[in-house]
Amino acid sequence: MIAERLPAFKIGSLLLSNPLVLAGISNLPFRLLAKEQGCGLVYTEMISAEGLVRNRKAVGGLMKSCPEERPLGVQIFGSNPQSMAAAAKIVEECGAEVVDLNMGCPVRKVVSGGSGAALLKEPKKAGEIMEEVRKAVSIPLTVKIRTGWDEKNLNFLEVGRIAQECGVDALTLHGRTRRQGYACKADWEAIAQVKRHLRIPVIGNGDLTSPEAVSHFFALTGADGAMIGRGALGNPWIFRQILQLFRGGLPEPPSLEEKEKTIFRHLQMIIDSRGEKHGVREFRKHLLWYTRGLRGGSEFRSQAANWVVHSEVVEHIQKFFEKIREWDLSA
Repeated sequence: MIAERLPAFKIGSLLLSNPLVLAGISNLPFRLLAKEQGCGLVYTEMISAEGLVRNRKAVGGLMKSCPEERPLGVQIFGSNPQSMAAAAKIVEECGAEVVDLNMGCPVRKVVSGGSGAALLKEPKKAGEIMEEVRKAVSIPLTVKIRTGWDEKNLNFLEVGRIAQECGVDALTLHGRTRRQGYACKADWEAIAQVKRHLRIPVIGNGDLTSPEAVSHFFALTGADGAMIGRGALGNPWIFRQILQLFRGGLPEPPSLEEKEKTIFRHLQMIIDSRGEKHGVREFRKHLLWYTRGLRGGSEFRSQAANWVVHSEVVEHIQKFFEKIREWDLSA
């Protein structure tokens, strides 16, 4: 059900239950948690187009999905138009509802190969990629960009217009340049500006870390959708809270019991998916996010890097929450 005061949202032929989008920051277990909390659309982590075309079996696991998380967007990156088109075709054949072209990733390893945000320096090439991918697939196509390579080259309007002309169904704009990374306040005015100039839906990204921030963002920008990335890490409940706020209620934070239960469930989901060794290693970073703001969290996080066995992690989590409850009873 779409929240009453949230704008209607449609990407091409795909109608979403609401305009809240999870950035491609995690794998299936966390995407499922976000969907359960009301997220309208989730994206996979970035997948190399070259890798997918050359070794579909090895890379294709990143597209692992299940009916409960649908609709699913698969995000690919690359710099070769033909490879990107071929990879997008594979994405469509695998059953994804949306294919997303990442032209905003600031990571050095990605941009050094001419992919991600590096394409902002080559709008013509970016357009060639969009055009080839659009011809290759019939499912909705989205593109994610930043405001520019640096503050002297803010070409988001130019790239946005190219995307629209190439038949892209929606544009996601992160309100920072590649040079800025994540170190400064996101430029929501840039998102408002591109929304005024384009006919296709615009999804905004950057500093959407609370229900109140998302409410202010929609009011200020008029954007069609809100993509939440870092604000959801360790906090899948943010989607539920946003919907509560827009329906006229008060955002309800998770209880201590709900948070503990979700942590245990998330841990088990990752281990079921990745195995104990890799699952525990991956989940340690989630523990760092889940315990932000909790009493005793700093000490807990300082020890987490040493845990390598499932039972050990479970034991430490149980003791951590027991200690919090003891503190609450004695307060």
